[in-house]
Amino acid sequence: QVQLVESGGGLVQAGGSLRLSCAASGSIFSIDTMGWYRQAAGKERELVAVITSGGTINVADSLKGRFTISGDNAKNTVYLQMNSLKPEDTAVYYCHAQIRYSNRSPSYTRWGQGTQVTVSS
Repeated sequence: QVQLVESGGGLVQAGGSLRLSCAASGSIFSIDTMGWYRQAAGKERELVAVITSGGTINVADSLKGRFTISGDNAKNTVYLQMNSLKPEDTAVYYCHAQIRYSNRSPSYTRWGQGTQVTVSS
C-alpha cells in the first residue's frame, strides 16, 4: 500500500502565500514523478506542476512566476510554493505520483485525498 499525505492547505487572503507538502510512504521502489493537480468547484481537474525524479519541472503556463514546485527524493516528498495567490486559485489541490513497486514493475498512478486551498478577496 502506498499513501500520499498532503498538508499545508488552508485559508489565505489574496496576495498571500501557502506551501503545500506531499509525502509518499509505503512499499515504494522508486517514484518517477510527483506533482500537483487542482480542481475548482464545477471545473475539471487540471495540472498545476510536476517534477520528475531527475529534476525536470513542468508548471502550468498560467501559474509560472507564482507557483514553484520542488522535491526531496530522499524523503519521497514534493512541495508546492504558491505566492501572490488569487481567488481563482481556490480549489482542492491533489498530490499525484507515478510509483514503481519493483525494478520490473510499470509505474502506477496514485493520488492523495486532496487539501483545500481557499483564497479570499
